[in-house]
Amino acid sequence: MMHMTFYWGRDVTLLFDSWKTKTWMEYSLTLLACFLFSAFYQYLEDRRILLKQLSVSPPPSTADATPTTPLLDSKLGVNGGRLWSAFRVLGAVMFGVNAAIGYMLMLAVMSFNGGVFLAIVVGLSVGYLVFRSSDRDVAVVDNPCACA
Repeated sequence: MMHMTFYWGRDVTLLFDSWKTKTWMEYSLTLLACFLFSAFYQYLEDRRILLKQLSVSPPPSTADATPTTPLLDSKLGVNGGRLWSAFRVLGAVMFGVNAAIGYMLMLAVMSFNGGVFLAIVVGLSVGYLVFRSSDRDVAVVDNPCACA
């Protein structure tokens, strides 16, 4: 029977039928895995944003700039832009892996186990503190969803 409300206990089935915890040691290792995957999610997000920052060329100076139509901008792969550059492909792969990890974390939270929930939230928070809270002067507008 799947729980539909938060519960506290060591008996949890996480993501797969074969991932069941019956002892406190198994439960503790499961919580540690949730914590580490959550922190790793933040690490990968930091690397992906850094790659995105490195792949963006500096904007042209305003004196040389010619007015362009946003839909025909070279960043979109039109007018000689490189849609399949190595940075873009690697960024897309990293986004896919990060999205998969994010959705797996979301499904783990949906086990409704209080310990799993706390391990994931604390892991995301610690991962953000360690990997993503540095003072970078570059503003990146990105998806704020925790699982994308």
